[in-house]
Amino acid sequence: MKCVFCLNSTTEVVETRVINSGLAIRRRRKCPKCEKRFTTYERLEVLPILVIKRDGRREKFDEQKVRQGIIKASEKTTVTNEVIDDIVDKVWNKIRQNNSTEIKSVEIGRLIADELKKIDRIAYIRFASVFKRFVDIEDLNNEIKKL
Repeated sequence: MKCVFCLNSTTEVVETRVINSGLAIRRRRKCPKCEKRFTTYERLEVLPILVIKRDGRREKFDEQKVRQGIIKASEKTTVTNEVIDDIVDKVWNKIRQNNSTEIKSVEIGRLIADELKKIDRIAYIRFASVFKRFVDIEDLNNEIKKL
């Protein structure tokens, strides 16, 4: 690995850490020539996951959309950023375990809802109201009774 600062052709690995539930490796490196440190990441290259939308369109899976949906549902609750990151990781890992390159958007919504239900009921209800497309207050009441 070349140094990103002085382009020296060799660097030393100072620290190695497994991240993303074992799907990536973070390495801290040091250049013996200029003594500067930098970080590199090794990730498994995987085929993109396509999300099948309700109208039949397909689009590339976007982790940020998952994160934003959870953040929106979790506003003004006790759900922390670390918990949100954990939910995103769990959802991503479950999608990957399907051994398929396609997944329906409703299945992703169900995975997110299942995780939110375990953590915060208010965040779950907010997410479910969009995901399940509640039309009126009776839909909301029925979902609350299920909790």
